[in-house]
Amino acid sequence: MTTLPGLHLATIDTQDTVRIEITGDLDYQTVDLLLDEVTAQMEGRPGLRDLHLHFAEVGTVDSMGLSILLMIHRRTTEAGIRLHLDDRPSSLDRILDITGTLDYLTTTVRTAAATTDAAPTPPTTGTAQAARPTGPDSTT
Repeated sequence: MTTLPGLHLATIDTQDTVRIEITGDLDYQTVDLLLDEVTAQMEGRPGLRDLHLHFAEVGTVDSMGLSILLMIHRRTTEAGIRLHLDDRPSSLDRILDITGTLDYLTTTVRTAAATTDAAPTPPTTGTAQAARPTGPDSTT
């Protein structure tokens, strides 16, 4: 259990899943605490498959809170860990919706390993078009 004024984290874990319950404000003064806890859990659990962040008791989420969520998403995606944003209050959904990050953070992304197992995409039919030059226009 980790606590800062304004933020309290309770971590519950199993072999391949970690759940971090967040209570308080996720803002400029407290985001490092969440990032440190997520980083420690990811580094300490090589078999981690799912990371659940529970927001039921979250108050304010400012721009730094959103920034840390984006950073956590990037790190979990790179590690092949599914990130779940559970029990989001409407205020968090509103911030994610306004910033265009709701679908990005809440949609499961296929990892590179899953992509390589997929069937190849069939070629499309149609006419070929010449590519437009990308450099500056020249008269020579």
